[in-house]
Amino acid sequence: MIGHANAVPRGTVLDADVCVVGAGAAGIPLALSLSGRGLSVLLLEAGERTRDGQAQAHYEGEVADERLHSPLHRYRLRGLGGSTSLWGGRCMPFDPIDFEARSWVPHSGWPISHEGLQPYYARANAWAEAGCYAYDARTALPLAPPLFAGFDSDIVRTHGLERFSCPTDFGVRYRKRLEVAPDVRVLSGAHCTAIRLDASGSGVRALEVATLAGNRFQVAARAVVLAAGGLETARLLLHSSDVAPQGVGNAHDVVGRYYQCHIAGNVGTLTVAGSVDGVRHGYEVAADGVYCRRRIAIDPVQQRRHGLLNAVARLHFPRITDPAHRSGVLSGLLLAKGLISYEYGKRLRDTQPLSAADWARHALNVARDPGDTAAFLAHWLRKRTLAQRKFPSVILRNRSNRFSLEVQGEQQPLASSRVHLTSAVDALGMRKLRVDWRYGRGDIESIARTLDLIAAELARTGVGRFEYDPATLEEDLLRYGAYGGHHVGTARMGSDPRTSVVDADCKLHGVDNLYVAGSAVFPTSSQANPTLTIVALSLRLADRLARRLQPRRAAAEEVFA
Repeated sequence: MIGHANAVPRGTVLDADVCVVGAGAAGIPLALSLSGRGLSVLLLEAGERTRDGQAQAHYEGEVADERLHSPLHRYRLRGLGGSTSLWGGRCMPFDPIDFEARSWVPHSGWPISHEGLQPYYARANAWAEAGCYAYDARTALPLAPPLFAGFDSDIVRTHGLERFSCPTDFGVRYRKRLEVAPDVRVLSGAHCTAIRLDASGSGVRALEVATLAGNRFQVAARAVVLAAGGLETARLLLHSSDVAPQGVGNAHDVVGRYYQCHIAGNVGTLTVAGSVDGVRHGYEVAADGVYCRRRIAIDPVQQRRHGLLNAVARLHFPRITDPAHRSGVLSGLLLAKGLISYEYGKRLRDTQPLSAADWARHALNVARDPGDTAAFLAHWLRKRTLAQRKFPSVILRNRSNRFSLEVQGEQQPLASSRVHLTSAVDALGMRKLRVDWRYGRGDIESIARTLDLIAAELARTGVGRFEYDPATLEEDLLRYGAYGGHHVGTARMGSDPRTSVVDADCKLHGVDNLYVAGSAVFPTSSQANPTLTIVALSLRLADRLARRLQPRRAAAEEVFA
């Protein structure tokens, strides 16, 4: 059932077995996975509709350096489905090495194993509508040629895949299931404004809930799950300071620290030898109809040997703001950037304004290339705008075997990279966030060593030549700041309460019935986009909650599974 929080009588205390705060990629799969298991579930969503402008304003806050991090109301959406109404659909699991305690990566290591998460990854793939759980081109695309003809290396892998969701808007796709589930109640317009602990601080007594129209009530639940995103979850924990002065779960000043995104950007020039037919640089369609794309990565044995952070690279077109690419399509996209949303148009905006001469050269590119431009627009209309499963991104015809590398790498967790509260409050009385995202020189140096290994192997095998300028690498990778909406690590998972916020079951240390779902619990960020792992961890948490709250029923389910 889906209702509105304004319909709840003022001052009421609603009861539920499980209350989930946030109806996005974490909250919706979690709530629906608990359905049918003998539990009552209440799902609170602050937004009243998709892209709810009034609710969205409550995300606004401060950024220490806007060159390094986007404004806080960007890349996040309130409304049923959350930020899945916005995402691009890229899915990939974390790698086994990401879960290891790596001596060269301080604060690394997960208290759970990669193997233990595998069954949930397979189920998450279905929730994201990303097809089969097959992320190796050798099995997923057995008849397709390799990324580079003639390339064979034990150091550089080119058979890893990323798979693409439709992209699935969880609020649209699973709305009907939420409406008909007899044991799940959804309340839209429900802003959770505080967590009220009992006098001992060891359990959640109630949640404070408010609406923009002025209604207020409470929720009491046997288990509370915060699934509000990497930034908002930290905000709610820090703001709830009546019993715990430093904030809930923050006795050791860890909530909001170790904030990570991804280090990403377009780097260098790759010139591939031989025919353009020897490179598979675009998207391929698997047998299940899902778009897939190859990526370049360093083998984990070599990551350990060279002390590297995890990173991947994709073949990409040249820097779009440079008219020297002579592509009418790229220049046309740049000229039309005002029509493209902030989240997808940000990389069309250079850090330095273009000169009149550059604008003229871009216009000339469009005028010189009408055929490719028309073909691109027709393809985009048919395969992207009108298609249910959308073509993931712009891919240009390979005419010259010249590419840049689009790099996406993890960053070392830093305690100094953090989010914290300001003295300013929003219309509901919640203190606003300030984000101070930081990276380390080692993050850049690791990507440099990764690129050097890729360049050496391409040269050794005769496949091609990759060149980049080490002096400008940091600028290239940080040109647009922290990568997108990948908000990681603000309530990290671990076994030691002095360095983590939640345990291996995503339960807050010292608070018996409070859990966190989502990328806030990731100790490290991997090379991968976070959505698939968010869903997998939420499904895992649903099983653990069911076993804890309904142990007899859960045991019977395991027997007959």
